[in-house]
Amino acid sequence: MVLLLIILSDARYLEELLEAFLEVGVQGATVIGAQGMGEILATEVPIFAGLRGLFPGEDGQHRLVMSVTDREKADEAVEILGRIGGSLEDRGTAVAFSLPVEKAWGLAEEL
Repeated sequence: MVLLLIILSDARYLEELLEAFLEVGVQGATVIGAQGMGEILATEVPIFAGLRGLFPGEDGQHRLVMSVTDREKADEAVEILGRIGGSLEDRGTAVAFSLPVEKAWGLAEEL
């Protein structure tokens, strides 16, 4: 099992991503609104406002998507994410990573 974390830079892709999760058998995810570093610096620290353009995707529509699933399903979900939102090699699309999960309680049985 892994904890899949996706920092989605554009919330327009969120619904399609969650539908893709279901397609590959990921049964649940938690979605949290998030702010990127560039957005915070541009609004909270006026001296950095001119640097905002250096941080692609900084439009206030970030979402942190988290799901505990098996490694294969996580890999499939990230592959689909690349097709939905564009290559993850491009800055400003998304960041995805997974962390090993030793134990988990309260999870629904996945397909």
